[in-house]
Amino acid sequence: MKAGGKPAAASRRHRIDVWEWLIRLFVLMASLACLLPFVHVVAKSLSDDAYVIAQKVFLVPQGFTLEAYGKIFADASILRSLYVSVLVTVLFTILGMIVTICAAYPLSRPQLKGRAVLTFLCVFTLLFSGGIIPDYMLINSLGMLDTIWSLVLPLSFSAFNLLILRSSIASNIPVSLEESARIDGAGHFRILFSVVLPLSKPILATLSLFYAVGRWNAYQDALFYIKYNIDLRPLQLKLYYLVIQASESFQLEATTVQLSNPEVLKASVVVFATLPIVCVYPFIQKYFVQGVMLGSVKG
Repeated sequence: MKAGGKPAAASRRHRIDVWEWLIRLFVLMASLACLLPFVHVVAKSLSDDAYVIAQKVFLVPQGFTLEAYGKIFADASILRSLYVSVLVTVLFTILGMIVTICAAYPLSRPQLKGRAVLTFLCVFTLLFSGGIIPDYMLINSLGMLDTIWSLVLPLSFSAFNLLILRSSIASNIPVSLEESARIDGAGHFRILFSVVLPLSKPILATLSLFYAVGRWNAYQDALFYIKYNIDLRPLQLKLYYLVIQASESFQLEATTVQLSNPEVLKASVVVFATLPIVCVYPFIQKYFVQGVMLGSVKG
């Protein structure tokens, strides 16, 4: 019986190993599918025009050159667009997190009357919206066209992020902690800053990244709201104009760059616009796997 059981156990272990390797293979393929296109763009941005025209650039740069990046740094309009993008992203993230925290904390507390109705109103905005034309008319009536606030204020509140933070606070921060703080004489703001926020660092870091990445990659609102003040065009809108140009001549500030193949400049601008977020992400990633309530409450 023991002898008969060993082959069965070995067979089960063999099946588990097969599935484990299949899962690893699937994760590897998915990772490569996300990584290789970016590597291809980086290789193209570092390659000579002749190799790009001949379509000989895949994952390794051919005829290594930094000429395209030199043209980017020589163009003051692109650097100004980078500054606008950084400024808008920082303001947008800070304002969005302030609004989200101030709304999520009271909605997560059971003593707030009418919180179900208020939550429903927030969810309603996820299902229905006025559309692009009413949004444009509203921004125009408020006098925010061609201003930096047209890129910051309209989308600074996310109902989806609000629901995530509200659920996290309600499920992970027990009422007993709040009651203990009240016994010590703490008010709502003291509880928020001394109890709730320190225990919510992982979810706050995650939502901050959501806000920052969403704002950094957005260009459609700038396309509608920034028409005449070209100094306020963010980097993604600048990239959009470069990509849609069909000619082989790129008109830059104070100079005209003649390229036999505009794909090199496009690729370099894509890399230039992506690097800031790529550099910030590793500093926030550690919060994704940390426990919110680790060691805070012991039964």
